[in-house]
Amino acid sequence: MDLRVIDKSDTELSIEIAGEDHTFMNVIKGALLKTDGVTAATYDVNPEQSGGQTDPVLTIKTEETVDALDALEAGTDRVIEKADALTDAFEAAA
Repeated sequence: MDLRVIDKSDTELSIEIAGEDHTFMNVIKGALLKTDGVTAATYDVNPEQSGGQTDPVLTIKTEETVDALDALEAGTDRVIEKADALTDAFEAAA
């Protein structure tokens, strides 16, 4: 997965995530919105025809006491935990 930081401050982070689509972006956005200290998480995908970027840009905003990069790490950890739980449940059902 290729990431490119577009803008970063202590409480805001915008990164372009190459090669991903709405499926992944909705999962990570949902996990971030459930992360303590995150005040907003959104993504934007401009269609290629518009002349804009073709890869999604994820933007995270946090409270003053939470670093945006730490929030991203916590959100991705949440996604990993959910995926592991799904794998465990699937294997137990087989």
